[in-house]
Amino acid sequence: MIASVRGEVLEIALDHAVIEAAGVGYRLNATPSTLAGLTRGEETRLYTAMIVREDSMTLYGFADTEARDLFGLLQTVSGVGPRLAMAVLAVLEPEALRKALAESNVAALTRVPGIGKRGAERMVVELRDKVNLVPVPSGPPGSTPAAATPVREQVTEALVGLGFAAKQAEQAIDAVLAEQPGVDTSAALRAALGLLGKNR
Repeated sequence: MIASVRGEVLEIALDHAVIEAAGVGYRLNATPSTLAGLTRGEETRLYTAMIVREDSMTLYGFADTEARDLFGLLQTVSGVGPRLAMAVLAVLEPEALRKALAESNVAALTRVPGIGKRGAERMVVELRDKVNLVPVPSGPPGSTPAAATPVREQVTEALVGLGFAAKQAEQAIDAVLAEQPGVDTSAALRAALGLLGKNR
């Protein structure tokens, strides 16, 4: 089981990064906010979850252990696989996910492409009590990684990757940037998803 990968960032793509560790390049699927904290050519460490299937072995990378543990917890819900768990973490940061589950906020969960009302209700019932068992990492304040590429471009790519049309994605991020010009990537992504969720 590979629990973490530390090394040079060789490549950053829409939904994954390649990190070279001890001469081996590992492809790690990751959320837009995790990818936003990486810089090509610099060293990083991502915590990982390894999913082994009959026909594939896939690594998922996370900026901290909390996100990784929530990724595992989400998959304990029937009908939620790795892809959907990643979509949840792309739309809802760990703190927002904890809040949505604690407050039985079905509307927040249905903003995730692929989760309907019944699926969201099932998640709330099954995870409401378990989510508090996932420890919150303690780090220095303001240690959130900064975006490596322009916010508009990155958020548009992330939204398209989550299944929204390019035009929809561009309109949403433009509206967010008009209201909050200095917003960072992860906050812009959440705001754009909020707009798109209302318009669905």
